[in-house]
Amino acid sequence: MGPVILQVNHLSKSFTSGGGLLGKKKSQVQAVKDVSFDLRQGESLGIVGESGSGKSTLARCLMGLYPDVKGEALFLGHDLLKMDQKEEKILRRDIQMIFQDPYSSLNPRMKAGQIIGEPLKNLTQEKNLKDRVLEVMEKCGLGPHHYDRYPHEFSGGQRQRIAIARALVVSPKLIIADEPTSALDVSIQAQIINLLEDLQEDLGLSYIFISHDLAVVEHISDRVGVMYLGQLVELADKEDIYQNPQHDYTKNLLKAIPINHPRERRA
Repeated sequence: MGPVILQVNHLSKSFTSGGGLLGKKKSQVQAVKDVSFDLRQGESLGIVGESGSGKSTLARCLMGLYPDVKGEALFLGHDLLKMDQKEEKILRRDIQMIFQDPYSSLNPRMKAGQIIGEPLKNLTQEKNLKDRVLEVMEKCGLGPHHYDRYPHEFSGGQRQRIAIARALVVSPKLIIADEPTSALDVSIQAQIINLLEDLQEDLGLSYIFISHDLAVVEHISDRVGVMYLGQLVELADKEDIYQNPQHDYTKNLLKAIPINHPRERRA
């Protein structure tokens, strides 16, 4: 693996709840609390935890989708949380995100080629736009005949391939994948994971891979971070996490993994 490209220090994000017409008292909900980690070039960092643990909020904070985030997130020396519009447009090419739901993350009124080419139009001066889109579509297992089709004409797995191609088209260095396989069938999940691994090997990508499925995270990650109530309670190489977990919450997560073999399950 290469040098550190992302260093997150004491990142925190809270939301205000209550208030409004009924006059309820406002309260602060701490979604992410004092999270710190680093990520190297070519590395896959898995982030696991149950629903509500702050995984997706962490991803959206790093993408700049939430205001008033405390702490710092240094990407290639630039703090992602304190950028002006010019800096943000430049760095947006280097950091892309794959969202959880391939059904709602694609514009139903745009064709696949338009969806994939949109980042090129907004973030680069690419002249041969269609050629670049077709090149990335081929890498993601899509053919030229898919270029002029609308999202509703694709299966769930194909939609997620479109979302991956959209993230790849501007040649990013870091991809944040927010549960990219949770809405897919098991057989399609394996195809998408294999695709992500092949792309990482070919392009030298770094991943932050967010999931509640520990089996998927074990397959794709080099290191694993465990989130609980907004905090990163354990961070280690995946072998250490899965074979010798230290935190009680991590141990309970591993115990909750379903056992496939019927005899072992009965025992």
